[in-house]
Amino acid sequence: MTQLSFLNQGKDRVRTRLQALRQELQQHAHRYHVLDAPTLADAEYDRLFQELVALEQQHPELITADSPTQRVGGTPLAKFATVPHTVPMLSLENAFAAGELVDFEERLFRFLQSRAPIAYMTEPKLDGLAVELVYEEGLFTLGSTRGDGQVGEEISKNLKTIPTIPLRLLAQNGEEAPKRLEVRGEVFIGLADFKRLNDERGKAGESLFANPRNAAAGSLRQLDPKITATRPLDFYVYGVSDPTALPCANQQELLKYLGSLGFKVNPLVHLCRNITEVIDRFAELREQRSTLSYDIDGMVVKVNDFALQERLGAKARSPRWAIAAKFPASQATTRLRAVEFGVGRTGAITPVAILEPVQVGGVMVSRATLHNEDELRRKGLMLGDTVLVQRAGDVIPEVIKPILENRTGREQPICMPRSCPECGFPLVRAGQEAITRCPNPECPAQRVRGLIHFAGKSGMDIDGLGKKAVQQLVSQGLIQDIPDIYQLKGENLAALDGWGEKSAANALRAIEASRTPSLAKFLAALGIWHVGEVTAQLLARHFASLPRLLLAGEADFLHLEGIGEQVATSLVDYFQDPAVREMLARLEALGVRVQDEKQALEGGGPLAGSVFLFTGGLAHLSRHEAKARIKELGGQVASGISRKVTHLVLGDNPGSKLTKARELGLTVITEDEFLRLISR
Repeated sequence: MTQLSFLNQGKDRVRTRLQALRQELQQHAHRYHVLDAPTLADAEYDRLFQELVALEQQHPELITADSPTQRVGGTPLAKFATVPHTVPMLSLENAFAAGELVDFEERLFRFLQSRAPIAYMTEPKLDGLAVELVYEEGLFTLGSTRGDGQVGEEISKNLKTIPTIPLRLLAQNGEEAPKRLEVRGEVFIGLADFKRLNDERGKAGESLFANPRNAAAGSLRQLDPKITATRPLDFYVYGVSDPTALPCANQQELLKYLGSLGFKVNPLVHLCRNITEVIDRFAELREQRSTLSYDIDGMVVKVNDFALQERLGAKARSPRWAIAAKFPASQATTRLRAVEFGVGRTGAITPVAILEPVQVGGVMVSRATLHNEDELRRKGLMLGDTVLVQRAGDVIPEVIKPILENRTGREQPICMPRSCPECGFPLVRAGQEAITRCPNPECPAQRVRGLIHFAGKSGMDIDGLGKKAVQQLVSQGLIQDIPDIYQLKGENLAALDGWGEKSAANALRAIEASRTPSLAKFLAALGIWHVGEVTAQLLARHFASLPRLLLAGEADFLHLEGIGEQVATSLVDYFQDPAVREMLARLEALGVRVQDEKQALEGGGPLAGSVFLFTGGLAHLSRHEAKARIKELGGQVASGISRKVTHLVLGDNPGSKLTKARELGLTVITEDEFLRLISR
């Protein structure tokens, strides 16, 4: 039957034909883009696609979200919305040598209290952009960037343009697709495609991308998906947010399962029976690196068994069960022209190397961190030195060492300043700290950087108040501290260079929207020393409200798992500062209302009111399992010894906590007694 005859059929016949076309095109696209094994000539594929287009144009009410015609569509966005990840997209710890991989396994053995062999799944670490894809009833409904791990940017339309990302999951032997599946993987651009892309941009007089990762990230963050569709983006899947909801017992089975759903799985994934095989595989992959059609900067190592992964759990920012084995960084030599000393928002003085520009791993580098005074002295650098520079982890520029044989005798020593380069206040270096600081709370550099942080994405995320805007507002005398932000006037903003009435109105709307932040967001925005987003969330969950937090003392903070003495002291010093109290009062008077958090369920259950602390190794369960059980039963877990601890649980080879507990007269129980308590 011809195409025209189908156009004249009833809607049911058209609907049936549309469904058949979409399924056929999806299967052929999967074979072409994912399996690299096409069975249909391009001309025939194009004919089927045009038939689909014609039918959908005739019957737009029958267009579905998973149709191949919907990979590019819609009007450009004004800005990206944000999307919270239901399960955080954590970063990985790094290993740079075989010995560090052995250390990684030793940490696993200690945590598990067992030396039973562990199998690992290894995967090439692509130098691309991590994304999350959400499928509901088998249909792709939402896509986002990793962002800060907790919240990403919604880029669904852009991700739909990538042919290796299925719009609908392939059916498996008549089985229904998972009700909801959150898939994670890496978007990247192959080396040959990257070269072609840059060649085309060069001929068009456009700026060139520095490297494939830069090109992939820039392509995904286009507000117009039609631009993204012109970029040669590709995708490899590497996992899901919650593997326990799937019929897979380990990472190897998961990757096979995801492949069966239509995802592209890297063919170089490899199962290793032990850490020795992991080290051998790393060496093999390093040798293969130069022959691959895409960039990799290392190898990801994951404990294969999901039950073990669950027992091992995660730390604040990374899972215990995975590590990134990184290849040696890209390096180059150049000349050290000068050293500048920057002042951070906490007063930290950071020496920054000013270099003769040099290409390192495809990126032009002219500045590199020197970290701190001790690092500067250890490396023995001098002004005018020829230095070896690398991008640490292939990302951050870093000066490794001077090339001593190139010295001429005209090099000059580098002297740390004795006073703040911004305010002239005498610098201090407390105790064993490696960091030199400006202790002046009125230091203009600290105030400006604090304001930038408060308004920025890691703080209140006030649209329109980026780094340059904040610096401009400070230089014009419109703001000097955080409360001043909430007193800005539209006419003052509109009169600034580069603003205008529309920009001013947008900024004021964003400021207004920030007047009711969550407690976690507000705490992270304040820029308290040692308090980042993870610690801010921990504090918010425990204390629930700002007034309760302001009443807390050092011992209250030390009871929280994940907060040590340094953080506790920093919190007490910050909130007891009269200037901070005055600032908070001004914010309240200006209508800033910090919202209470839902407090963690600690009030109910048989262990309500009990605070547990562990010392020594447990024989029958891991610390992670023990702590989880305590919280399930309404109890709390302390991270340090104090009078608020109600039970010290005694394991094998207890440490100094036992002596301190006896001095304080605390209740000490054995592991068997603890097991009886939690088995109620």
